[in-house]
Amino acid sequence: MPNITLESQPDHKVLGRAASTFAGKFLFSACVIFAITGIAKILSSLGSAKALLELDPIFGVQFRHLMFAVGVVEIGASAFCIASARTRVAALLVAWLSCLFLFYRLGVWWLGWKMPCHCLGTLSDSIHLAPATADNLMKVVLAYLLVGSVVCLVYYRRQARES
Repeated sequence: MPNITLESQPDHKVLGRAASTFAGKFLFSACVIFAITGIAKILSSLGSAKALLELDPIFGVQFRHLMFAVGVVEIGASAFCIASARTRVAALLVAWLSCLFLFYRLGVWWLGWKMPCHCLGTLSDSIHLAPATADNLMKVVLAYLLVGSVVCLVYYRRQARES
């Protein structure tokens, strides 16, 4: 039986042998990020902060409902990426979700919204992180998710062409 390296296998589980590849490590980290931010959003949406009653400038629904829905989507994305044997699809999901977050941020910027994004919900308050600092941190995380998922997709595209 020939010796096959992970780089020559296009589809593998994120938590399996793929953890030794860039794509596997990146997708695992994206799963962790989505799980943490998803849980933070859901827990925060169940709180009593007055900001949760305000309407989101893009969708026109209370932040409470938006945060809960986005938290569920993030946890779902995390679960899919972990459970899926199709890393190309997982990378595409991370890229798609990251693009949605980028478009949302661009939309609120376009509208002139000056409030920092509460991407971490009340978790940032719990760890004594200033809202502006948490917002900047989440911008870096968003850039990481976008760039990492694009790198994975380019790698998979090149790999498919070579096959």
